[in-house]
Amino acid sequence: MSWFHIICVFLQCPIESLTILLDILFDMKKLLFLLTLILTINANAQRQFEFVNSSDGESVVYAFLPDASKATGRAIVDCPGGGYSMVCMDYEGTDWAPYFNDMGIAYFVLKYRMPKGDRRIPIGDAENAIKTVRDSAAVWNINPYDVGIMGFSAGGHLASTIATHADFYARPNFQILFYPVITMEERYTHRGSKTNFLGQDYDNERIRRDFSNETQVKRHITPPAILFMSDDDRVVPPIGNGVTYYTALRQNDVSASLHLYPEAGHGWGYKPSFAYHDAMLQALSTWLSRLKAPKKESVRVACVGNSITDGSGIDLSDTYGYPATLQRLLGESYYVRNFGRGARTMLNKGDHPYMNEFAWQDCKQFKPQVVVIKLGTNDSKTDNWQHGDEFEADMQQMIDELKALDSQPRIFLAYPIKAWKDTWTINDSIITNAIIPVIDRLAQKNQLEVIDLHTPFSAPEAEALMQRDGIHPRAEGARKMAEIISESIKSEPKVVKKSKKATKKAKTKRK
Repeated sequence: MSWFHIICVFLQCPIESLTILLDILFDMKKLLFLLTLILTINANAQRQFEFVNSSDGESVVYAFLPDASKATGRAIVDCPGGGYSMVCMDYEGTDWAPYFNDMGIAYFVLKYRMPKGDRRIPIGDAENAIKTVRDSAAVWNINPYDVGIMGFSAGGHLASTIATHADFYARPNFQILFYPVITMEERYTHRGSKTNFLGQDYDNERIRRDFSNETQVKRHITPPAILFMSDDDRVVPPIGNGVTYYTALRQNDVSASLHLYPEAGHGWGYKPSFAYHDAMLQALSTWLSRLKAPKKESVRVACVGNSITDGSGIDLSDTYGYPATLQRLLGESYYVRNFGRGARTMLNKGDHPYMNEFAWQDCKQFKPQVVVIKLGTNDSKTDNWQHGDEFEADMQQMIDELKALDSQPRIFLAYPIKAWKDTWTINDSIITNAIIPVIDRLAQKNQLEVIDLHTPFSAPEAEALMQRDGIHPRAEGARKMAEIISESIKSEPKVVKKSKKATKKAKTKRK
């Protein structure tokens, strides 16, 4: 790369703007004046530039930054369609730039490479584009927690693949999908996209299912989405693709909005000739305006736990579960994420060990500054507690992995709430006499703080806060949990005291 290119990339301006440097190269006063002028002009104008996105130079990202006075910090990486055989860069790509920039949104159009049977190529290009946007957040005035992905047709498949498969740093915070290819199953898929994307694995059932993205939606992990389709699309039928994806999102309590227009077929993108063009833009604008993002400087809070943290049995748990309620109670200065997974155990030899989960890796990549660990309920099950003598060591492992994070989180150990029934052989006696004392010992050993959720849920009136199974709280119970946890997080660190639940160091034992 020439020094002209280096300066242009740094200043985010065309090469032609710098050719005059040849005449003044050795006049440093004039050079400094020119550079200052260019910086001033670029700081007050819409900036457009491009950057290479792959080592071979074939993948390129075209960037459109809004006027600095309008910038909201939001960014969108766009994946145009083309059946994984080409990329439609205009009406599914660059034509959208003025619309987004006018709203103060930084917009990046990805020219990704074709898979030619190697799906890792376009996936890598899309992940790298999002990582680059986040890495450059400070320079481009972007909030790294407000980076979305957009995709059309096969680009919609690529976008939804990143939304459902990528690790935390490459995963978008929201997704915008237009008439997306979602499934790789034969009945509804776009065969050209499937052939080009899967290549020799076209008939591999496991891989085909893995990239049928309606099967890959994960609660609290897959980001919220808005989908636009035409009912008469015969190229990528909504049924089996976009509508099925929306259903999977809704079933997993992922916030989603579906817009299905009666006619227009496939591939309308930003074309003004699309009969519902204005209505579509209005719907998208409204959705984006209602989509809230955490502040860049927010304190990151990770809620680690089992189905009680996950929000099992609470409809729209991302709205009414304890972590979501905790977010509202703590306010905008905090960024709360739900890393709960149903049926999970602290025990590594339990039937579903939490530390084997994708959610645990996600939690650590989140780099939390506060962590609330609420595990132990499922460990009390008969089949799990036969390994109870390993509970303390396994929880210490989790604590050690959190302590090793650069973010150096403030760690809270929460007692499990009272089990009102022995559903699934969950045993409150083991929770009270074995698990809680272990939590106390670990808190004292590691100088961590304890949150007592067991005592408040042991009061007679607390039974009304529970679901019929006697294990999971209702939405009202989740709110009570959030209130207790919120008070602990907002308070000054406290000296760990011995639990009132145990008068002696009870040994973990089988029951």
